[in-house]
Amino acid sequence: FSNLFGSSRLFFPMADPTKIITLGLKCVGGETAGANALAPKVGPLGLSAKKLADDIAKATSAYRGLLVTVKLIIQNRQAQVEIVPTASMLIMKALNEPVRDRKKVKNVKHDGNITLEDVYEVARQMRPKSMARHFSGTVKEILGTCFSIGCTVDGQSPKDLQAKITDGSLVTPDE
Repeated sequence: FSNLFGSSRLFFPMADPTKIITLGLKCVGGETAGANALAPKVGPLGLSAKKLADDIAKATSAYRGLLVTVKLIIQNRQAQVEIVPTASMLIMKALNEPVRDRKKVKNVKHDGNITLEDVYEVARQMRPKSMARHFSGTVKEILGTCFSIGCTVDGQSPKDLQAKITDGSLVTPDE
């Protein structure tokens, strides 16, 4: 090859071992992600897609059946799996719904009931990602997610609780 291309270098140079690469992907918690979908992303980095899919399934086993956003941090051909929390995922986990077969059961209504303390706990986890100035704004964001999912909070509509927070009749804790 050296005569043909003018250098003795191979086609794929060695990757810099100090370089950190992050990949984000969505998968179903507790299930092995399709290795054929992972292969084009992680193959050029020298990782086994099948092994990585098993690692993701193991890391997301606490969120079985829920759509989970996963962040892969890759350095020196070593992958680290990190779960990125989303409001809807945390609320559905707080609902404690039974695991369903995604292929058979479609259009599930999440009409459960969670406590206001659960909403505060989800808001505390989502606070770094929130753009709200105060904690009460983050709580209102989480209540909006509860409304879109279809669940109630302490037997009341999340819209009513948002109105109570706005007019001051419901006081949220400071963080």
